[in-house]
Amino acid sequence: MEFVTGLRCVFCGGDYPAKRHLTCPRCGIEGILDVQYDYRAVARRLTRRVLAKRAGNSQWRYRELLPVRTESAVPDLAVGWTPLTAAPALGRHIGIASLMLKDDGRNATGSMKDRASAVGVVKAREARRKIIACASTGNAASSCAGMAASMGLKSVIFVPERAPEPKVTQLLIFGATVLRVRGSYEDAFRLCQQACERWGWYNRNSGINPYLVEGKKTVGLEIGEQLGWEVPDWVAVSVGDGCTIAGVCKAFRELQTLGLTARMPRVLGVQAEGAAPVTACFESGGTLVPVAPRTLADSIAVGVPRNWKKAVLGVRDSGGAMINVTDEEILDAMRYTGRLAGVFAEPAAATAVAGLRRAVAEGVVPRRASAVAIITGNGLKDIRSAKEAVGEPFEIAPDGGGLEEILRSRGLVAL
Repeated sequence: MEFVTGLRCVFCGGDYPAKRHLTCPRCGIEGILDVQYDYRAVARRLTRRVLAKRAGNSQWRYRELLPVRTESAVPDLAVGWTPLTAAPALGRHIGIASLMLKDDGRNATGSMKDRASAVGVVKAREARRKIIACASTGNAASSCAGMAASMGLKSVIFVPERAPEPKVTQLLIFGATVLRVRGSYEDAFRLCQQACERWGWYNRNSGINPYLVEGKKTVGLEIGEQLGWEVPDWVAVSVGDGCTIAGVCKAFRELQTLGLTARMPRVLGVQAEGAAPVTACFESGGTLVPVAPRTLADSIAVGVPRNWKKAVLGVRDSGGAMINVTDEEILDAMRYTGRLAGVFAEPAAATAVAGLRRAVAEGVVPRRASAVAIITGNGLKDIRSAKEAVGEPFEIAPDGGGLEEILRSRGLVAL
């Protein structure tokens, strides 16, 4: 916590000591806090030259910009420094001049949530808590359970009944106590909050814990460094609770503040049409109006996003935009992202690609622009949706009967 100066409420602007609160004592649970740093001091320590010589390709290479103690142990699991690869064929399909994919499905438990959970378990150990808990539709839960297991902590996870089975199974493999709530994500979140308060568990819910968003921002810090400090014109990211996009926006603002980049990219936030309250806030300039989420993209199926304000402020600060896509566009993006770029994206991750395609078609993002789409989770997390996107394999007899006809229908052999 060497460079952390305190916490600031994004609603009332109140400042508080970093060790005392998770939410604003004046605004209550709605008062989301943001971690403040001494950027002048950070700038003297974290330079391009220092980073070029720094060993260890993980999110911990940016420790000066993370709210953890210098001496604190961190998970040994691989978190961060995920591949950033060019996707020219996918870019042509979308209609944009230059496209790269940041594949965060390559983190230890298969999603970008590992970045937040890694910080969460460190903070739990710092607070001398033996149990960490969260509510999640899947990815935050599995990352929390995996990181907790690697650090010798116990985890208690509340999931809504719609959580995909692969994600629930992953939780059980990591030894978590899994509580499937016969209700919505909001029901699971409420029960988790009550349990943390009653039994003193460490609260990993990034919607209210300001330290978790700091882990998520490392994806943006990496994009800047991996591109040689020349940021793209646009960065596209899917939006659920608002935490991820808030972290991404903060990362690029910090890179510019520290003099590591000359500018920050515009950030495109993408929501599913059936769960788009953050987009509504962005467009209206008003406060949150809860919705009943209806989308196959379970990771962003959030009807009452806690970090909506921080998300809206971040996108506005970047000069970016918000856009919505249908479930059909999301399924289509899963197909063409896999076939044209070789990346298996879960529905919430493919949402960013679908949104970028729509933004280009509507003129929000110029065709001559460069962009990075963040793939937030691996497609193996939700096989049911993937099968809906691509259908079933062909069935053939043991003697190969019908094989030639199938190959001809696919254009794989000459007629």
